[in-house]
Amino acid sequence: MKIDNFFAELKRRNVYKVAVAYAVVGWLLVQVATQVFPFLEIPNWVVRLVITLVAIGFPIALVLAWAFESSPRGIDRTMVADALHRHSRGRAWIYVVMIGAVLSVALFFLGRCSARNSVTPQQDAIWARTHAVTDKSIAVLPFENLSDDKGAAYFADGIQDEILTKLAGISDLKVISRTSTAKYKSKPEDLRTVSQQLGVANVLEGSVQKAGDKVRVNVQLIDARADSHLWAKTYDRDMKDVFAIQSEVAQEIADSLQAKLSPAEAKTLATAPTKNPEAYDLFLKAEYFANQILSATAKNPAETARTAAGFYEKATAADPNFALAYARLSYLKARIYWYNTDPSPQAIDAATKAGERALQLQPELAEAHLSMGYLHYWNRRDYDAALAELDKARKTLPNSANVLTAIAFVHRRQGKMEQALDEFQQSAALSPRDNLLAREIGSTFVYMRRYAEANSTYDRALAMVPDDVETQVARATMLQTSGDLDAASRTLAMIPAAADPDGWVSYARWQLALVRHQPDAALATLEHAPAWLVNHWPNTRAPVALLRAQALVQKGEAGLARAAFLEAQQALEGLLDKPRTQAGAQSYLAFVYAGLGQKEAALESGRHATETLPYSRDDMIGGFYLAQLAMVEAQLDEKQSALSHIEQLLAIPVGHVLSRASLRLDPVWDPLRNEPRFQKLCEEKPK
Repeated sequence: MKIDNFFAELKRRNVYKVAVAYAVVGWLLVQVATQVFPFLEIPNWVVRLVITLVAIGFPIALVLAWAFESSPRGIDRTMVADALHRHSRGRAWIYVVMIGAVLSVALFFLGRCSARNSVTPQQDAIWARTHAVTDKSIAVLPFENLSDDKGAAYFADGIQDEILTKLAGISDLKVISRTSTAKYKSKPEDLRTVSQQLGVANVLEGSVQKAGDKVRVNVQLIDARADSHLWAKTYDRDMKDVFAIQSEVAQEIADSLQAKLSPAEAKTLATAPTKNPEAYDLFLKAEYFANQILSATAKNPAETARTAAGFYEKATAADPNFALAYARLSYLKARIYWYNTDPSPQAIDAATKAGERALQLQPELAEAHLSMGYLHYWNRRDYDAALAELDKARKTLPNSANVLTAIAFVHRRQGKMEQALDEFQQSAALSPRDNLLAREIGSTFVYMRRYAEANSTYDRALAMVPDDVETQVARATMLQTSGDLDAASRTLAMIPAAADPDGWVSYARWQLALVRHQPDAALATLEHAPAWLVNHWPNTRAPVALLRAQALVQKGEAGLARAAFLEAQQALEGLLDKPRTQAGAQSYLAFVYAGLGQKEAALESGRHATETLPYSRDDMIGGFYLAQLAMVEAQLDEKQSALSHIEQLLAIPVGHVLSRASLRLDPVWDPLRNEPRFQKLCEEKPK
């Protein structure tokens, strides 16, 4: 067949018409899948399936158009239609094309507009900061350990970390945090991808070889966008001169990137933390174990913390003037106290003494001010004092994601959510591969009741670490609070049964089961649970006996519920003489006393918790205690007080414990259902 005849035959058999109509309708289907399906929470694999089927169907449609003809009597093979002169002259295909084209264009621009409208000014700012890669930006990738002793990996890590810290003190540079660069432990081959993922122009690679008292350090600075070397250098020194290597490398990088240094920055760059090689070696070992706790890779956090603390203490014994070692010991002790790894008074006392000693030795040391900032935050909840210390740390370490994150944490406790969100996002620009930081940004959106933005941020966190249980639990609880119980259930169902750190998953499953009026499922969740479970959002520990009692009440098993309440009472009252756990115990005891019919004791206990830590002092935990008091008041027919407290809660950023959707769905509020004032509170406000 001649080519001209072939094209004429294509036209005669309506193949062109089918191609155009299929392209328009296929594009319409793709637009529906990509723009509409996500809002209906249809899984991404369904979207990909629709796109694949549309692509596969195109050649099939063309073959069918060639072989068959639509005629007034139905579908005939083209040869038969030609013989019988049965050809359709209809123009229906034109209308299909026109309607499909209009709908496709409408959906396309709707998707563009809705996506744009969901972006906040803060997100615009962070997008600009993250993607506007400047020449004065750098990531220090993990150094390779070339020592014969593979146990010397701590030394290579320490050299990399100290160079990174020195660079973070230069305000004219953008320096990516260790948390994000640690993801590239295996030496990456494609540095252009690293550049894009981290938002930097330059990368420093290196290796360390340690043998006795000799050290060899190889470093090379690379323009990652062009994958070209800027310079490379080898340093052969004695151990006592290792500090000079770090300063020289940092100075060479600053010179190469044409970074301007203030006199104070130049002085800090040249300063060695200690002149004692033995103390420094012990310090690097301590840092190696401490970083395992910070990155949540320690299999036994308590034992790892003891090991790290032991090395810090040996380092300060070898050099009693080692201020940095005291500062890092202070932070470690304060952290394990706050996160219940070692909640003893001795731990926080040791943290305080070490921090004060660090400042006494070196009043301008940024790490000491960072540690003291956390001490004021974690030990005393003195947020103004914490911010004063952290501001001093930020002046010396302007590129530190850790300092920015600490400031954001404190502002969030003060209820300054917009400010905290901006600071978290600035920190994320310096640590773009930190899934824990992405989770905190998502959680901040939750406090602000911006649940859709929280959900998309959790997507980013889980894209980095898909099996991060804490993010999965946070998302499930957020979905429940926002009213999407089915999505919350699906999220929890994806978590393996064995994955349940501190009982977070069990608590979330129990809570969701009660909201869905499924007491048997709630009881089944608690069947093999430990004696105490952690409620993820306020990070408070609840006795399983109390949770069991509440499920039995919903089931109508009054006798069994009373026995469980009495068991919970005994467990909680044992915590009342401990200042650290007193407010939480009082808050949960209010439910116990209410369940036992002791109204006055219940109200007094709940009020005592809110007075010990009011939401005016701590929006996050104080708001949680106030919400629990309102629940107890609703149960005890103190309706007007409960309603007043609900109004207060809806006016402050405590979207992790209360929303209008949770008011409508949670059976704990059933005693208020017929109150017009409550019904009005349940109505969604226009945005």
